[in-house]
Amino acid sequence: MAAERGGDVVRFENVGLRYGLGPEVLRDLSFTLSSGSFHFLAGASGAGKSSLLRLMYLAMKPTRGLITLFGQDIATAPRKALPPLRRKIGVVFQEFRLLRHLSTFDNVALPLRVAGVREGDVRRHVEELLTWVGLIDHMEVRPTTLSGGQQQRVAIARAVIARPQLLLADEPTGNVDDRMAMRLMHLFEELNRLGTTIVIATHNETLINRLDRPCLRLQDGHLHLHAAAVPAGVR
Repeated sequence: MAAERGGDVVRFENVGLRYGLGPEVLRDLSFTLSSGSFHFLAGASGAGKSSLLRLMYLAMKPTRGLITLFGQDIATAPRKALPPLRRKIGVVFQEFRLLRHLSTFDNVALPLRVAGVREGDVRRHVEELLTWVGLIDHMEVRPTTLSGGQQQRVAIARAVIARPQLLLADEPTGNVDDRMAMRLMHLFEELNRLGTTIVIATHNETLINRLDRPCLRLQDGHLHLHAAAVPAGVR
């Protein structure tokens, strides 16, 4: 279920990240994302967008600083507390990470089945979402038979099917045409209206400009708020 609006979902305090002995790729990041907010994350290739998302979905730990998710300090959280936190987060990866041995339907259904949803409800929700993303006629095929754009839509459907409290999407419209890109953005906006906090990393400035949403920008390892929109959900 999506979170109710109000409160903080993500908090970074003086966070830095480096790989090995190299220089910091992210430096002194301090920001807060409120529940129910919707932000773009922009920056040049190599600016650190994917690294920042990895920190948010607990795939990496920061080199320094404090990260709090859903009110839980990640550094001091017991190991057993991390899986429940991860289940609150939906992620759209650039590399899709679909399960090759499962059909389109079963890939999308996986989060609902893990959550113990009744099979009749699983079928209804999955078919409705696959219709929305234009893949209802491909629900029985495996990912290897789909185009890159179709695989991307399956990955998006899987990420949103359980209405996560936080959705992180890394270039979710990179392999689809403009019409489908806007259709997917409308899907994200509807999910946001239901209470999900959303962060979409993209280099597509046209997409950013078409939607009235605040934009966080990474440059030289630092995070900046776009001057055109100072978001209420970020402090």
